[in-house]
Amino acid sequence: MNSLNKRLLFNLYYFGTWTGYFIISRIVFLIYYTDKTAELDLKTLIQIPIQGLKLDTAFSAYLAAIPFLIICFSIWIPNKITKPILKTFTFSLVFFINLLMFSDLALYGPWGIRLDSTPLIYINTPSEMLASLNNLELITSTSLWIASSLFYVFIFNKTINKSLNGFQKGSLWNFPILLLLTGSLIVVMRGGLQNTPINHSSVYFSEEMFANHAAVNFAWNFSNSISSQSYDMENPFKLMDLSEAKKNYTEAKKTVQNSKNDSIHYNILKTKRPNIILIIWESFTAKIVAPLGGEANVTENFNKLTKEGLLFTNFYANGDRSDKGLVAILSGYSPQPHKSVIKMPNKTRTLPTLTQKIKDLGYTTSYYHGGDLNFGNMKTYLRSGGINNFVDEDDFDPENANSKWGIHDHVVLERFLNEIPKKQASPFFNTLFTLSSHEPFEFPDTYKFGSDTYENKFRSSHAYTDKAIGNFIENAKKEPWWNNTLIIITADHGHAFPKHTGAFNSPKKFHIPMLWLGGALNQTNTTNTNIASQTDIAYTLLSLLDGDYASFEWGTNIFKKSPDHFAHYIFNKGFGTLNKDGLFVYDYLSKKPILEKGESSPYLEKLGKAITQTTYQDFLERK
Repeated sequence: MNSLNKRLLFNLYYFGTWTGYFIISRIVFLIYYTDKTAELDLKTLIQIPIQGLKLDTAFSAYLAAIPFLIICFSIWIPNKITKPILKTFTFSLVFFINLLMFSDLALYGPWGIRLDSTPLIYINTPSEMLASLNNLELITSTSLWIASSLFYVFIFNKTINKSLNGFQKGSLWNFPILLLLTGSLIVVMRGGLQNTPINHSSVYFSEEMFANHAAVNFAWNFSNSISSQSYDMENPFKLMDLSEAKKNYTEAKKTVQNSKNDSIHYNILKTKRPNIILIIWESFTAKIVAPLGGEANVTENFNKLTKEGLLFTNFYANGDRSDKGLVAILSGYSPQPHKSVIKMPNKTRTLPTLTQKIKDLGYTTSYYHGGDLNFGNMKTYLRSGGINNFVDEDDFDPENANSKWGIHDHVVLERFLNEIPKKQASPFFNTLFTLSSHEPFEFPDTYKFGSDTYENKFRSSHAYTDKAIGNFIENAKKEPWWNNTLIIITADHGHAFPKHTGAFNSPKKFHIPMLWLGGALNQTNTTNTNIASQTDIAYTLLSLLDGDYASFEWGTNIFKKSPDHFAHYIFNKGFGTLNKDGLFVYDYLSKKPILEKGESSPYLEKLGKAITQTTYQDFLERK
């Protein structure tokens, strides 16, 4: 075989090996998520690898570009130099790409998205990034990553040795042929000669979003997400004129705000200056709260407490992660699908905050969290919001730091209770953010539902936090400040667990509890059925306290007696908008609705697109 043919054969083997790797990775993904795969019919299953091959070959072309170029110059470079260069490059790439594959497997379950640049938001706090895995899972995953990487290194090593053995310096006329072949990879990278390069829509083929996600190449998705720098400068959600989008949202909000106050619910406080305790419960989903239609025995203490206060039955998270939920609650700010404003101090300092507005009313403020407040840039945001007193994991004895995330909830709640009368002058506004119900669901108590599955660990961890909060409330009732205190319990976001029927990003995932109780509350054993979300908390609370709520432009007053209340939530490159008459959930990648229900869905489509576009534009323009 002449030197040109050998080089062409190497290119074919190299490109084919990477493509084969991605095909096997997709099979691993489908096996790992067997429960979701089992819901697909045979025709859809067959289509997944066929459709996915488009992105597999496209990204294989990117990975092959440099080796192809090296082969071009190998007609002048000795084989003893060419071979080590190719091996060093390829083996390093194998370990990196395989690491992305394992990261993708781990993140898809809780986040419902293929790997993108989102994890890079937390790259400066690596210990917290890994805290979602327990030690056994971390050791197992690392071992599998190394072992499988070495296996693929062995495969590529055989490919390179077999193809390059006996390589001779080639003729000069080989160079343009090899260079032309290398240049042709651009066509493969683009997915063909069409005007628009290959994108997600090229492989989205099914009404089942899991099937579409399975068809996406994880490495291509990660690289594409990082390279989309235009998202920092341009609005990717612009589907109408900006003035029209603002008008659609403003009119929807005015319709609610111009309605009368609900006489039953509006007079809910006994005083205009109650102490306020805000408990943000990690991953607290309505799916485990019996009075909200959830499972019966997970949060037994919370279930009982709903009889003592005001329960909001149609309350929703605005996002799917803690950084989004925190800003929605404290700043009333609607989050962005794939950005985290909390990571950008130049933008967060321009946001209004409930804590600062409430300080202006004479309140003292504090924030308790058992974890690291540097994670996700939380402390910078909270300090700019006027909070002065912080307690985090560094303020506890090292013997209590026996969780990957920090200090367990019952320890933090006990300290919180003991310090209220000592460190907080009335009126006070204290926030406590729990953490024990975060992956990997480790806590120092009995696993009520066992620990055989992640789903049962999830239930058990919430039963533990429920017990800790129940004890806190029981003891708080004995304190002299109880009679003048309003306690608000809600969640930072919902969760994929327990698994629910229907689309992954349906409202079931975002439906969260909110309960108001305490001695300062006028109403007990009462429910509010208005559709509402986290962005409404600051607006509503400040209106009750006669505070300045005008700057919380993304919220409305939950207690307005209006049939037009709505909630809007976002997920990675998509949104859901709902009211009492319908629902519309949209995916920007496929440019198709995921769910449409009710007579108001056409109106909600227009409203949801307007809110997403308007809020992202606001995010871009904040300096």
